[in-house]
Amino acid sequence: MSPAMLFILILVLTLGVMVWVLKPTRAEVEIQRHLSSIGSKYTVDPSGATILKRDPLSSIPWLNDLLQQVPGALNLRLFIAQAGKTWTVGAVIFGSLFALIAVMWVASFLNAVFVFALLLGLIAGVLPYGYLYVVRMNRFRRFDNLLPETIDLMSRALRAGHAVTAALEMASQEIAEPVGSEFRIVFEEQNLGLPLREAMLGLAERVPLDDVLFLVTAILVQKETGGNLAEIMDKTAIVLRERMRLKGQLRIYTAQGRLTGWFLALLPFVVFLLINVANHGYEEKLWTDPLGRHLVYAGLILMGIGIFVIRKIVDIKV
Repeated sequence: MSPAMLFILILVLTLGVMVWVLKPTRAEVEIQRHLSSIGSKYTVDPSGATILKRDPLSSIPWLNDLLQQVPGALNLRLFIAQAGKTWTVGAVIFGSLFALIAVMWVASFLNAVFVFALLLGLIAGVLPYGYLYVVRMNRFRRFDNLLPETIDLMSRALRAGHAVTAALEMASQEIAEPVGSEFRIVFEEQNLGLPLREAMLGLAERVPLDDVLFLVTAILVQKETGGNLAEIMDKTAIVLRERMRLKGQLRIYTAQGRLTGWFLALLPFVVFLLINVANHGYEEKLWTDPLGRHLVYAGLILMGIGIFVIRKIVDIKV
C-alpha cells in the first residue's frame, strides 16, 4: 500500500473513531430535537407584530439565501423532516458533493477509467439520499405499526371526557417514537395558536401515509360536521388493523419475489468480485476494450430495468 493511501486510511479511521466517541447520546438528541421544534424555529419579527416559524435551509445566511432559489430544496427539506433528521439541506447537498469528488479522486488516483470513477462517485454522492430514504421508510413503518394503538388511546381519552387537544397530548406522552414526537409537534402548534386543521394537515404532510390521512380526515370531518369522535376513531382503528393484517399477508406472499429480486441484483457483482479474486486481470477486457465497456453499460441498464419490473410486480398497493 502506498504512503498516500495509508495516510488516507488512517485519517478516515481516526475521524470515524472521533465521531463515534463524541456523538451525543439518544437522550441528548431527543432533548435537542424537542427544543428545536418549540424554540429555535420561532423568531420574533423586528417589528414585534408577528411570530414566524423559520426552518432555514442552511445555518450560513448567504448559503440559505442561495438555496432558497434552488429548485427542489424545499422538497429535500421536507424529505429530511420525514426521515426524522435535523440535518440542513445545505449539509446534505454539500456532503453529497464532497463524497462524489472524494471518491472520484481516490478512483482516479488508483488509475481507474474515468467512466468507472464517475460511476463510483455518483454512487457515493447518492448514498446520503439513500440513507435518508431507508431511515424514512423504517420510520414510516414504525409509525404505521404504532398508529392503531395511538388511536385507541385517543379514543379512550375522548370517552373519559378529555378534549381533542388533551388526547393529542396524552398520545405524545404515552406512545413511543416516532408517533410521540409527531403528535407532540401537533400539540405544541395548538398551544402556539395554530388552528387544529392546519396542525393536522401539517402532520399529514410530515407523515404522508394512508393511515395517517384516514385519521386526519376523521378528526377534521368530525370537527366540521359533528358526531361521536370516539366511535369514529374506534372504527378507524379497526380499519387500520385490518389493513396491517392484509399488508402482512401480502409481504408473506411476495417474499419469494423480493428475495429473487435481491438475488438477481447482487449476483453479478458477487460473481465479478469472486472472479477478480480468483484470477486477477481476467475482467480487464471489460474496461480496456470499447466493446467490453458498452456491454457493461448495457448490462447495468438491463439490470436496472429488471429491478424496476420486479419491484412493480411485488409492490401491491393496499
